[in-house]
Amino acid sequence: MKKILSVSGALLLLLSALSTAAPAAVAQPSPSANWHAERACPDVPAGNASCFALKYVDDSTGSAKALPQGGRVTPASSTPLSTGKTPADIQSAYNITGLKSGGRTVAIVDAYGYPNLERDLGVYRSQFGLPACTVNNGCLTIMNQNGGSKLPKFNSGWADETALDVDAVSAACPDCKILVVQATTASIANLGTAVATAAKQPGVAAISNSYGGGDSADSTYGAYYNHPGIAVTASTGDNGYSGSSYPASSSYVTAVGGTSLVKDTSNRGWGESAWSGSGSGCSSVNAALPAAAAFGTGCSKRASADLAAVADPQTGLSVYAPSNGTTSSWAQYGGTSLSSPLIAAMYALSGNSGNATAPANSLPYANAGKFNDVASGSTGSCPTSQWCLAGTGWDGPTGVGTPNGVAGL
Repeated sequence: MKKILSVSGALLLLLSALSTAAPAAVAQPSPSANWHAERACPDVPAGNASCFALKYVDDSTGSAKALPQGGRVTPASSTPLSTGKTPADIQSAYNITGLKSGGRTVAIVDAYGYPNLERDLGVYRSQFGLPACTVNNGCLTIMNQNGGSKLPKFNSGWADETALDVDAVSAACPDCKILVVQATTASIANLGTAVATAAKQPGVAAISNSYGGGDSADSTYGAYYNHPGIAVTASTGDNGYSGSSYPASSSYVTAVGGTSLVKDTSNRGWGESAWSGSGSGCSSVNAALPAAAAFGTGCSKRASADLAAVADPQTGLSVYAPSNGTTSSWAQYGGTSLSSPLIAAMYALSGNSGNATAPANSLPYANAGKFNDVASGSTGSCPTSQWCLAGTGWDGPTGVGTPNGVAGL
């Protein structure tokens, strides 16, 4: 994979974009100058997927410890970072404050196990005054890829990913039930099996997939992700324009890109630009979405992304996640791993997960005027400018835009 664009680069792009925009940016708390984004999961061999979670890392104290796969981790924090988005922020930014799902279920598909998932989710929800979501009260369900109760072995990177996912769903949809399906390994086949298992569970309105590998064919893996009547979302990746990542490149999913999200003085109260890492590209093997035909994507086949939400780690979410196999702490996370579960939760809030005639990934195109059009920001250079440069209408990093309420979903 290409090296992830630095978050400092993302900030420069963001500041440049804001400097020419009418609304003034509101002063934001700033991390240390020594911070950067660290991937939770390392690169993987072909046929496998890597999680896309990015974690705030601060080397300024000199006390950070090295990760086995390289890089650094931030010292444990006992309270949420002041720079991290809260549930109130997410709900305000996307105009979903006070919306209810009626107890619909959002499924999270990840690899490997996370023994302290229920405990850590409880800490997150208690911190922000959200209702308890436990196994005993029926809000939380955890199963393996085949629907059984014997869960896979712990993996620290994927546990971080899972913590981000369940906290993101909680932030956007506090009354949603959460189903976590844990694949035995990070192979596309095992993760796909977990998606198929999630789709069979009663009440599932949306399934989020915050991982990806190289562009792959629906003729091989598509059956795992083809579930009319359920909104299946997938992260486009954190490497900017780089071709397509599967399953985001599948014709059966909603491909979710990423933005930088800051408070400003506009009527909305928030400004967004394309995050410099937001994945985009044209599939070489999967069919274009019929709903996107009028949007001039420039791709002869499947184009990514369809829509977006916050993903820039610097403007990311406060998350309570594992520090190791036994202890957990607060940190700040981003990547398109954040935007995918946020969009899945908003599909659940809308109550419209599509059907065989109008699949969920067609809805943003049919209702493009009901999204916040993200018209600034860039992920670098590419053969066709709209694949990496945000602008009016559809663009690769942000699709048709970000949700303004859930009327577009």
